[in-house]
Amino acid sequence: MKILHNIKLFLIVISITFSCKKEHKNIIDEEVEKSDVSGFVDPFIGTGGHGHTYPGATVPFGMVQVSPDNGISEWDWCSGYHYSDSLTIGFSHLHLSGTGIGDLNDIRLMPINKKVDLSTSFKTRDEIPFKSRYSHNREKAVPGYYNVFLEDFDINVELTSAIRTAFHRYEYKEGDTQSVVLDLGYAINWDKTLESQIHIEDKYTVSGYRNSTGWAKNQKVFFVIEFSKAINDYDLYKDATEAESTNSVKGVKSSVQLFFNQGNKNQLEVKVGISSVSIENAKNNISEYKNKFEFDTTVETANSLWENSLSKIAVETKNDSLKTIFYTALYHAQVAPVTYSDLDGTFRKENDSIVYAKGYTAYSTLSLWDTFRAEHPLLILLEPDKVSDIINSMMAYYKTKEILPVWTLYANETNTMTGYHSVSVIAEAYLKGIRGFDAEKAYEAMKNTMMQNERGLELYKEYGYIPYDQLDESVTITLEYAYNDWCVAQMAKALGKHDDYDYFLKRSSGYSHLFDPKTGFMRGKSRDGKEWHEPFDPKFSAHRVHADYTEGNAWQHSWFVPHDVEGLIKLYGDESKFISKLEQLFTEDSKIIGDNISVDITGLVGQYAHGNEPSHHIAYMFNKANAPWRTQYWVNTILKTQYNTSPNGLSGNEDCGQMSAWYIFSSLGIYPMNPASGEYQIGSPIFEKSTIKFSENTTFVIEAENVSDKNIYIQSATLNGKEFNRPYITHQELVQGGTLHFVMGDTPNKNWGVKE
Repeated sequence: MKILHNIKLFLIVISITFSCKKEHKNIIDEEVEKSDVSGFVDPFIGTGGHGHTYPGATVPFGMVQVSPDNGISEWDWCSGYHYSDSLTIGFSHLHLSGTGIGDLNDIRLMPINKKVDLSTSFKTRDEIPFKSRYSHNREKAVPGYYNVFLEDFDINVELTSAIRTAFHRYEYKEGDTQSVVLDLGYAINWDKTLESQIHIEDKYTVSGYRNSTGWAKNQKVFFVIEFSKAINDYDLYKDATEAESTNSVKGVKSSVQLFFNQGNKNQLEVKVGISSVSIENAKNNISEYKNKFEFDTTVETANSLWENSLSKIAVETKNDSLKTIFYTALYHAQVAPVTYSDLDGTFRKENDSIVYAKGYTAYSTLSLWDTFRAEHPLLILLEPDKVSDIINSMMAYYKTKEILPVWTLYANETNTMTGYHSVSVIAEAYLKGIRGFDAEKAYEAMKNTMMQNERGLELYKEYGYIPYDQLDESVTITLEYAYNDWCVAQMAKALGKHDDYDYFLKRSSGYSHLFDPKTGFMRGKSRDGKEWHEPFDPKFSAHRVHADYTEGNAWQHSWFVPHDVEGLIKLYGDESKFISKLEQLFTEDSKIIGDNISVDITGLVGQYAHGNEPSHHIAYMFNKANAPWRTQYWVNTILKTQYNTSPNGLSGNEDCGQMSAWYIFSSLGIYPMNPASGEYQIGSPIFEKSTIKFSENTTFVIEAENVSDKNIYIQSATLNGKEFNRPYITHQELVQGGTLHFVMGDTPNKNWGVKE
């Protein structure tokens, strides 16, 4: 097979040339034929700027993400790695992709070539005796594979991954000491070790666990590590004190330096399994690789898995940079959520109960405030079975909490961000035909969640909105609860629950209480319903404290009424006034005012902030006001200005696939502005042809005749050969297959997609 040939050739070439000069790197790149779509993926995109992605090895939705850690606790190092850095402290097995808070980075290994003293309790990276410099000139990443040269130790490191197992391969210099440090104590970002254990089981096996608190308050990771060579000696440490004459330590901070017989090989191979349940489960998770260190085969398998996942959408363009951005986005959209249940189906819940995922795979890392907008709609198209599994995972959480999740990390509720957007994910899935879950129980969970009295819902039910003097971020929370209510109403309607439908539909108009017709913004309102929050400046931002808006300002949050844009237009008076205000959002100067401005406000086009999710649907709202050519213009502008092929190629946090999912949909020419509506708004396609492959026999093709950098406007369209003159397409039309053909031009056609 061509794919396997390319990977094998890549590995052979890289092993020969990795110690050579930079010019050889270009030769390696040329050997990965561009006919394989995985060859267009650059995992370094998003590792710079505020993207917060990691470059290491994982497979689609894999449990393990083995990747380098720089060892710095700062916002731009939330994934453990930032492209601006040049030091590493090792390679851990759990990582977050693009989040705004950092955690995980568990079970960290570092190969070194000398004995070091681990008896000091180092608090910063500078104090760590096993850190090493590296250069991007000698660093490589492709889907499922990562490679770097450790300059201070003359060691070449290769990493790859299966779903629940990570593989390392270290190449030491001839005659050097072959050693590995396992450090369970040093934590970065919001994480803190509570207890850890290391047990030297035999000459080839180390096991243990790490319990920590951080963003996930109760995280337990059990592990087993197998080596291809016998352990010749070791130094075990408990809380910075060397433990002699023992093969096991338990403490807050445990660490070990392992020394290996050199034998006749300079290579050491390592296999790592993890589990949330137990050491035995971690062993079971790697049981299919028992006594085998099949690094090259695993690389080939990982590449094949990625090739299969990435090939579900084929795009045609003469511009390879656009392919790189697109397929890297498609890659990033499939690294999370992550597999959480073990090979036997068991997983640990936040309350430490062990449960069994019967008939489904449990998933964690559900960044729902971000991903309900486009990531989950994308999964419905590409991975419908996984959507059912994700909902069943939510229901397992609900069974304990009796509330649907907000943002789950390693099965912990972080309560991060606003709203209950698990409600949107469930409603959208059911309304789009996903049936791999109990709809009645899911509806019960949706209804009970929106009827309880936590997180401001008691105020929302009492006043119809949340008063600003009762709860911070009151405007954002009110708008998001209104949308959540609309989703519950649609699910109720589909299940024949008419009274519930009427109740929640009425409540979904709660957004209207906060519209100030004088300023044209959604504003904080007092309990008496008469006073607006003063003073008021729509450009003012306060991050999470005494704020009316979540990570933004009035300009960015006043548009979150995706379920009732027609009602919002009426509040403005008419379409022309609405369009004028919406246009001003993109043309207003980009100054943000305040002493505590949210760092999440990035990627500014006027006051539109593409680097944060609340803005993501806004450009498509022109469609609802009979001005689809303005949607086409601004979507195309965002596509061109907010994404590129550099490490700084994302204008804000990737947020577990949402930033990338926006690009995927928008570059194809469609977008789920209101995910649960069953409609995709039409924007401005950038590819000559795109093909979404639903099955062997069903595809949907989007063609853009004459498309170019200047030809961004739709002149006419046909759907399956028939005239098509509306600015949206339905989910049903999409999944039944067919061809949507656009003719593009350089000037707006103000008659296309406009209601008479």
